Amino acid sequence: MHFQGWESQLLETGFLGIFLCPFWTLSQLPKHTPPSHIVIWCYRWLIFRIMLGAGLIKIRGDRCWRELTCMNYHYETQPVPNPLAFYMHRSPWWFHQFETLFNHFIELVVPFFIFLGRRMCILQGVLQIFFQALLIISGNLSFLNWLTMVPSLACFDDVSLGSLFSSRGKGIKARVLETQDKAAKEKGAPLRYGCYIRRVVNISFGVLIAFLSVPVVVNLLSSRQVMNTSFNPLRIVNTYGAFGSITKERTEVILQGTSSPDPNGPAAVWEEYEFKCKPGDLRRRPCFISPYHYRLDWLMWFAAFQTYEQNEWIIHLAGKLLANEKEVLSLMAFNPFEGEAPPRWVRGEHFQYKFCQPGGKHARDSKWWIRKRIGPYFPPVNLEGLRKYFESRRWPLPSQN
Repeated sequence: MHFQGWESQLLETGFLGIFLCPFWTLSQLPKHTPPSHIVIWCYRWLIFRIMLGAGLIKIRGDRCWRELTCMNYHYETQPVPNPLAFYMHRSPWWFHQFETLFNHFIELVVPFFIFLGRRMCILQGVLQIFFQALLIISGNLSFLNWLTMVPSLACFDDVSLGSLFSSRGKGIKARVLETQDKAAKEKGAPLRYGCYIRRVVNISFGVLIAFLSVPVVVNLLSSRQVMNTSFNPLRIVNTYGAFGSITKERTEVILQGTSSPDPNGPAAVWEEYEFKCKPGDLRRRPCFISPYHYRLDWLMWFAAFQTYEQNEWIIHLAGKLLANEKEVLSLMAFNPFEGEAPPRWVRGEHFQYKFCQPGGKHARDSKWWIRKRIGPYFPPVNLEGLRKYFESRRWPLPSQN
């Protein structure tokens, strides 16, 4: 199974969470089992690896990151743009250069603040959460940015977070202060048996994370750095990174169907399927979906700058559309054959997409995109013609509903 970077990150974040809270109490504020400092530092180590890995893969990757021009393209060519990206794309060149420099600062410099004392660690947490919020506003990157905020919270301590809570009554803030006072008075008292066990578990856990981090650190230091990779089968400690290369042009695969018996005849009328969020209809406003994730739309973005031979699943998808399968059609926003017989043929067309100029003639025509046909992505196919293709891959041939 192929893991996306955020899936491994979710796995690692959740795994650390198992050891953050005690197993044997459901108390909101357990008195004798405060969060382990080792686990908190493991979360800090996680955000350090996430951000530094992302920064290094950029500097070592696409030259546009070094030339400070990547943001000239990013908003238009990112997997699933949102409405704000439409306007951000038209920012002046100097603003895009500033964005790129700020990105390098956040990913390559700020992570080291974790090791420079309490105040700098808190500043690192603030900057990382602010940066992730900017990414959420300007793009639909699934739950990735929301998830990246989680380990950043470990950069704050009780004092820095205390201002978020009321001091009145017996609220959580008062209870924390009371617990801390009692702990200070009982300092030096014999530990409970359960506390000894938890201490051993935490130390063992820290040693495990340190051991599994060795190949990750080697990878970070390597000029042949790989991103979104794990060096252990449980994916407990991973290496991360994103957008090491930036596509300079946006291309889209548009799936079309026809009921004509002759797909190449002049009388054939091809109608387009519409996905839930990815660009298709030129007049449809880009959508907001974060933190939700339309995985099929995301995969179509990858397929668009590759070939269908490299993405055989798209032919499998075409077969499902030829059968009007409800499960597959539920992943689409618009089926041109709704309530009708399934299409006889389905094809993929390849287009180049660009944002309209705000205020331009296309925008005045209520368009968000303009497009230019590149050529066929895959030729017209029908169910009978796909029979051998499906059988050779041991896929069940869809039957028309």
